[in-house]
Amino acid sequence: MSPNLSAIFYLISGILFIFALRGLSSPETSRQGNFLGILGMAIAIIVTFLSIGNFSTGIIYVLIFLVIGGSIGAFIAFKIPMTDMPQLVAGFHSLVGLAAVFVAIAAFLKPEVFNLGTTGNIKLASLIEMSIGASIGAITFSGSIIAFLKLQGLMSGSPITFKGQHLLNALIGLSIIILIYYLCVTQSSNFFWSLITISFLIGFLLIIPIGGADMPVVISMLNSYSGWAAAGIGFTLENSALIITGALVGSSGAILSYIMCKGMNRSFFNVILGGWGATEQSLSKGTEQRPVKSGNAEDAAFLMKNASSVIIVPGYGMAVAQAQHALREMVDSLKKNGIKVSYAIHPVAGRMPGHMNVLLAEANVPYDEVFELDDINNDFANSDVAFVIGANDVTNPIAKTDPQSPIYGMPILDVEKCKSVLFVKRSLSPGYAGIDNELFYRNNTLMLFADAKKMTEDIIKNLD
Repeated sequence: MSPNLSAIFYLISGILFIFALRGLSSPETSRQGNFLGILGMAIAIIVTFLSIGNFSTGIIYVLIFLVIGGSIGAFIAFKIPMTDMPQLVAGFHSLVGLAAVFVAIAAFLKPEVFNLGTTGNIKLASLIEMSIGASIGAITFSGSIIAFLKLQGLMSGSPITFKGQHLLNALIGLSIIILIYYLCVTQSSNFFWSLITISFLIGFLLIIPIGGADMPVVISMLNSYSGWAAAGIGFTLENSALIITGALVGSSGAILSYIMCKGMNRSFFNVILGGWGATEQSLSKGTEQRPVKSGNAEDAAFLMKNASSVIIVPGYGMAVAQAQHALREMVDSLKKNGIKVSYAIHPVAGRMPGHMNVLLAEANVPYDEVFELDDINNDFANSDVAFVIGANDVTNPIAKTDPQSPIYGMPILDVEKCKSVLFVKRSLSPGYAGIDNELFYRNNTLMLFADAKKMTEDIIKNLD
């Protein structure tokens, strides 16, 4: 395939990616967005193979590994439960970063294969591009590994800090810039391997001080990093499709991170540099044993049947119990009795952006009943019942009162302003941020200790 024809098809592929992102901005058009993204990627892959021209033995190996990798990815995607989707996303981000590092290594060791010059005499622009791509890729890989371990529970979700941490990060960041400069000047392999090693290190150091409450922002940020790594390597390979795709992923991830930081009252630069709220005072203090009011499904059904309006607040507990379908059935029963029902979604409910929206869409919840924090927060004071199903940190009033709390300053859903709060939870254990929820002990809160799906199904029985 001629270069001009390849460029045209790559452009078409890029346009499809743009429309895919546009479609993914709304649950109503997300399926169409996914389809357009898949179509664009299929076109890009086919054009890349046709552009090679010489189907040597090496291409056969590429196809073999493409089939193997694709099969593994498809198997994981079909088998993974929705509750583990954040870990999966973090894991896939790490692979994108590692791929960027491997491509940079191949380009540095064999530059003539990529038309970048010869060993020791690589084009300056190409050397800068591969250095930046490799560095960001290494940071993405190691940072995503830490995010995966925290989300999977294999590593503490609490911030891990030590004295002089920010100074060390600053020195390493400065060292990366210096190493890139000397690599471009000398083209020494020692500087190249040192750059990759130190980039892996700072990836770990940037993520370990970030607590569980901010993990959704971390997922979005790492998504942005993986895009910029891909774009950097795209320049090295002179592949316009990879440049466009990487730039789209990088910029959209950065914008999403900014929006989420704004929604959480976080500093965008603090999250990027690592360690928001990572002080010794912000660590979990343990759950204080205080009296709470608890009830059962019959009590909850009675309160909701006699309400004029109910606001549902879904959280990670709903995802774990896979209670979204039962919840939809309960809401349908309430609406049959003339009760107004709406859903309140916090920007970081669950463990990744849009987690709750996807689950509710899976249960065919009407989109016009689902509201974001800013659109519904004022309605809690005028509602009779708030039904909180597994949402913990995003409803914790301590975010407004305790400056030492890791979630202090984060806007929360004002469920405590409702006349009655029904809180479905297995126990009084703290949320992912590792802190006790003050809402449990409010006079207008009734705790429903049970599995979210089982409790919702029992409430349905008592509503009939």
